Order: sequence, then structure tokens, then C-alpha cells
Amino acid sequence: MIYFDTSYVAKCYLNETGSATVRQLAQSQPALACSEYGRIEVASTLHRNLREGFLSTAQFKMVVRQLESDDKSGVWIWLPMTSELCRRAAARIKALPGATFIRAGDALHLTTAAENGFTEIYSNDRHLQAAASLFGIKAMNLIP
Repeated sequence: MIYFDTSYVAKCYLNETGSATVRQLAQSQPALACSEYGRIEVASTLHRNLREGFLSTAQFKMVVRQLESDDKSGVWIWLPMTSELCRRAAARIKALPGATFIRAGDALHLTTAAENGFTEIYSNDRHLQAAASLFGIKAMNLIP
């Protein structure tokens, strides 16, 4: 099992640059992990694509149904976002060097991955990639 941040989860359902590569990796795994927070981010990403006209209403509904089907069949393991996990993410942020650029969602993904024993996180988010090593995680990106 490998950990995808939201940028990679979304590529499993949207036709974006690198989607085919990410889907190929996803299909080679027995299951894929992401924070429960990622579930919210994916819903927001899909809705943004609807709002901005990249998905029609019919396409949006189809993509949502596919995500829900994959979720029910165990493709996605949504790792809990607990109060303790949030406290640990906040503590990790406070311990970072002052010049570190870190967003809350990235810190939550990196902390979730680290706390659940993952040593790698798949993402094409440049900010998450830059901060990953500070969380003891190796950032993996298959998209040039």
C-alpha cells in the first residue's frame, strides 16, 4: 500500500497532466492510502472542476459515483484525522525552521503518512515535496 496526497488521488479521476501515469501506479497497488482530510480535498477539487466548467454536471456525477464505488470496494484506505493527529501536526509545524513554507493541508498529509509508518508520499505538489524530508518522508513524483 502506498500513500497518495490529494493531487494524486484527484488524478485517478480527472484527466489532467500525468493522470495516466498515476492511474497505472494506482492499479498496480492492492490499496491506496490517504488522510481523511484528502477525502474533503478531493470533493472540493471535483466540485471546483464542475464550477470552472472542466466537468459537466453529468461528468461530475459519474466521477463522484466512481470515487464512491472505489471507496466501497476498498481501493481507498482513508486514514483517520483525529484530534491527536492534528496536535502532532501542529507540533511538527512549530518545530520546523523559520524559513520553511508549509501549508496546513500539506502538514496534515505528511504527518498522517509519517504517523502511519509510510516512508514515501506520492504527490506532484511542489510545496509538499519541498517539506516532506522535514517530516521524515520521501516525496515521490512520477510526473515530469
